Parts: sequence; C-alpha cells; structure tokens
Amino acid sequence: MKRIVIGTCIMLAAAMSLCAAGKKKGTVRYLNFKPEVASVYEELAAAYERETGVKVIVETAANNTYESTLTAKMATKQAPTLFQINGPVGYANWKDYCADLTKTEIYKHLSDKSLAITDKGKAYGIPYVVEGYGIIYNKAITDKYFALSSRGTSFRSMAEINSFAKLKELCDDMQKNASLLGIKGVFASTSLKAGEDWRWQTHLANLPVYYEFKNNNVDLTSKATHQIKFQYGNNFRNIFDLYTTDSVVDKKNLGVKTVDQAMAEFALEEAAMVQNGNWAWGQIAGVTGNKVKAENVKYLPIYTGVSGEASQGLCIGTENFYCINKKASKADQQATADFIYWLYSSPTGKRYVTQKLGFIAPFDTFAENEKPTDPLAKEILSYMEKKGITSVSWNFTLFPSQTFKDNFGADLLQYCQGSKDWNTVAANVVKNWKTEWELVDE
Repeated sequence: MKRIVIGTCIMLAAAMSLCAAGKKKGTVRYLNFKPEVASVYEELAAAYERETGVKVIVETAANNTYESTLTAKMATKQAPTLFQINGPVGYANWKDYCADLTKTEIYKHLSDKSLAITDKGKAYGIPYVVEGYGIIYNKAITDKYFALSSRGTSFRSMAEINSFAKLKELCDDMQKNASLLGIKGVFASTSLKAGEDWRWQTHLANLPVYYEFKNNNVDLTSKATHQIKFQYGNNFRNIFDLYTTDSVVDKKNLGVKTVDQAMAEFALEEAAMVQNGNWAWGQIAGVTGNKVKAENVKYLPIYTGVSGEASQGLCIGTENFYCINKKASKADQQATADFIYWLYSSPTGKRYVTQKLGFIAPFDTFAENEKPTDPLAKEILSYMEKKGITSVSWNFTLFPSQTFKDNFGADLLQYCQGSKDWNTVAANVVKNWKTEWELVDE
C-alpha cells in the first residue's frame, strides 16, 4: 500500500513539473545604453529574478556604439527583447522591430502620454526618464513684487501668469521696480558667449520648431522635418527680447556671459528669473553665498505668444525611450512588458529608479514620499500631472547639426549688439536649416 501511495505521489509531482515547464515564463534581454549604470541594471536583474523567477539578461553597449551594437544584436538568435531609441528619428530606423505598447500597463501609467513615440495613434516608444526646462523664478521675489503698493499691474500671484502678454506686463513692471525689489534685473544674463549659448540656440529654439511641426501635422519620422519656414520666429523673438531687455545687464554685453554667471546672478538674488532645466538646482545651491531657498524655486512655462498657450506646460522630454522587440516570442514580449512595469511600480524597482538610477520617472505609480526631493524635479512632476496642460516635447533632436545651432547663436549675439536685424536672423535660420540637412542627406 505504501508503495502505491509513494508511486502515485511521484507521478503527480512529475505531472506538476511538466505543467510548470509548459508554462514558459519568458526571458528578458535588455541592451543597455549607458555603461555608467550597467552595474545597477545587473543588480536589478538579480533582484527581479529573486522576486519573480524570470531571467533578465543585461548587456551593455560601449560608449557611442549603441546603434551599431543594436544592429549586430538584432541579427542574432539572442536579440534583445528590450532596447531603446532616441526619439522619432530612432523610431524611423527601428519601427519594424517596435511592438505596439498601447495596451501595456506601463503605458497606462504614463503621466503625460503626449511624451510617447506614437504612430497612427499607437504608442511604440515609452520614455523611462525625463528632464525639463522652463523659466525658473524665485517665489520670494515675486511675492515681494505682489505686495508692492506701487506696482503697476493687478496681478496678485504667479498663478495668473499664463500667456506671454501677461508675462511681459509683469516683467516690464518688475524691471521698473527693480530697486524696490532689491534686484539688478528680472532676468539673469542671456549667456551668448560661444559655447555657452545652448539655452537659446537649442532649448529656446525648440519652441518655434515644436509649434511649426505640431500645428502643420508634420511627420517627425520623415524628411518633411528637413525644411522649416520658421513661422513662429516672431514668437521666439518675443521672449528673447524680453529676456535681454528686462535683464541684469545691457544686451550689448551678452557676448561675454556664461551659464555659470547667469545661475550665480539668480542664486545671489540679483535676478528674479532665469531659463534653465531641472539640472540647474545643483548649480544654484552650489553657488557660494546662495540666498535662494529650495521652497522658493518654482517653474513657469516659456510663453511666447502662440495661440492657446494657456494650456502649455514646461518643455519636457528625453532621448531615452523603451521599446519591446516585436520579433521576439510572445512569451518574451510579455515578460519584458512585465519587467518594465515592475521596475516602475514595485517597491524594489522604484527604489532603484529613484535612489540608484536617479531618474525623474514619468509615471503615476510613485507616491509623494517616493518622488525626487530636488525642488525643480518636483516642479517637473507637478506640471506633468496637471490636468489640461500639455508638455512641449523635445524636438531639438531633429535639429540638423551643431553647426546650425552655433550659427544661430552667433546671429543672436549680433542681433543683440545691433549689427544684424531680425529679418536677416530669421532668414538665416531657414537657409541654414535646409543647407545643413542637405549635407546630412547626401
């Protein structure tokens, strides 16, 4: 009798083992872009396997070899199930391998779905880390302005400022009251020294390009982006003139100014506002004699006078988008989607994201105590979560070359110095954009 029972148990165990083997969990193969975080991803892979039993294999491309490594790997039987693209151009190159992610859990929890790489209404690339930029302002100074009995506006708080017209009215009057506010000017120096002008020839220039492509329904994966009309050039000029007029320094002297100098002017409360990204908090806090408290560091969108800009948010984006290889097996695709969601929803995964990878994660799965404490990072997340607000995506990844950007920066300096008129600057943008893309397309 005992032998029968033991034999039966052995057969049941074997049957259960076969059933388990039949339900293949799938494998995740991740081709990592950043060598500096390779060890973190390897730790993550081990942690995930301990929690779920699913194998995650991490491979890392050497610096500046990601595209060539991805191309080589995709041609093998060990092709990555999880890889990344750098935006619309990357999607155009890899669209045949990008699975539709619209129904995945991670996409459902993307705070601002306009940030995803989409094609015909479906999502194929999901941003896994974001950065943002806008107009940083010191709330202590703006509050001081709103308390002035002599102010020439009716504004009572920054919450009322939702257009260029209102921003200009506010800043012009703050400039008139600069001495009462204890500042040298509203805006910190517009750094136009060669090599220090990226905030204008790239970041600020992104806005007119974004609106031109968006409002003309331009396919960002096509060569339609290789020519522009610069039809929102006057909107660029609006905010650029405001920056350089309501400033701590005369516009003719901007050719020697650096980003570090501008951030120091803001940190020492010589200026009330400065355009920069969330990475700037470290610069501000690190200035010797910094007077700006973390709780007073706030963001305002870069308003330029475009129709409907009351619903415009900050310029938020990334060059890092997750994609799942649609040529992988269904089991591996599902395992990969599960792994991404675990990374941004489980306690273990989220700890790695915030504490070891240091990401601003664009997902609503993070509780308040799990989010970054950096004041500008907190502002980025706050804007992404605002109802009815649309972030300005990073289209500067479509700029033709560094030469184009450098030429634009040089033209802006000459414009400020009075040696080049705006019509010439605008015409050069259109001409140089086309010329530089023609060189790429040859």
